[in-house]
Formats: sequence, structure tokens, C-alpha cells
Amino acid sequence: MTIKSIRNCIVFCLLFAFSISASAEREQPKLSHHLSKLPYPVAAPDFKLRDMDEETHRLDDYKGKVIMLNFWATWCPPCRREMPSMERLHKMLDSDTFAVVAINQMETPDHVFAYTGQLEVDPTFTILFDTDSNVSQRYRVNGLPTSYIIDKRGYIRYRAVGGREFDHPAVVKIIKQLIDE
Repeated sequence: MTIKSIRNCIVFCLLFAFSISASAEREQPKLSHHLSKLPYPVAAPDFKLRDMDEETHRLDDYKGKVIMLNFWATWCPPCRREMPSMERLHKMLDSDTFAVVAINQMETPDHVFAYTGQLEVDPTFTILFDTDSNVSQRYRVNGLPTSYIIDKRGYIRYRAVGGREFDHPAVVKIIKQLIDE
């Protein structure tokens, strides 16, 4: 085999791999917008976690606001896909009445910072770190992403397991109804 034929083979393999990757990216199903309503409200467990700046946040800090609490990781494809819709939702609603809080699972702030730097728009919502998964265990998170919608009184009202399009009108309507309660 000549060097030219080896080079042509490598170029072909790279082009083939790129076309498969691009095809798989295009063929991903749409994210759902369905939220499961809990049969009855459940008190959301309080927590104390740090953000990228080492500032401590508690769930109780957000009392009086409707909260979208999202458990995620950078290695999780649906988590990555729903992140832009979380930012759009965050910007869409008034921060005096609504908060997006994303709790990263077992990754370092440096790793998450590097990931968010790759996004089209840097997230402006709160990102916290559950380095030992204690908070996710208290919330009974069995898969990522898992999200909860918590009412102003601190009760979980809706849950979503799997990626969601959080700025979908149906989701926004649910959140606005909880804000108006």
C-alpha cells in the first residue's frame, strides 16, 4: 500500500465519520415539553450547595419564587440539548418571581466552566455543584436530566425525567400559573 493510498483511505474514513456524526446530530428526536404533575405536592428538601464562585446557596433562599430545579451533567447529551431552552426560559420570566437552578452532578467547577464556555450563550442562571450526589439522592434522582418545578411555598408540583424544551409555551403556561397562585 502506498502513502498516497493510505492518505486517501484516512481522508475517506474521516469524511465518513463526519457524515455519520452530522447525520446522527440531525436525526435526534425533538425534546419533549411534557411535565408530569405530581398527584399531591411534596415538600422540596432543602440543601446547601456552592456555585462556581464558592458562594453557598440554599433552596430556602428562593422561597417565594417558582423554581425550576434541574439535575444535570456535561457528559449527558439530553442535558446539553436542553440547556439553551433553560437559559431562554430564565431570561423570559421575571427574576423576582422565578428562578432556574441547575445542580451539576459530581463534576468540578473548572470542568463545567469549560463546558459553558463552549455554548452559544453563557448560562446566566444559577449553577450549583452536588459533588457527592447527596442532594440528588434526597430528590430521588434516578437519571439525568431530571427537573422539578417547585411552587412559591417550596413544594414540588411537577417533574420531568429526560430532556425538555423548557421555553415551550405549554411549560411557560404551567410556570406562570404557579407564579400567579
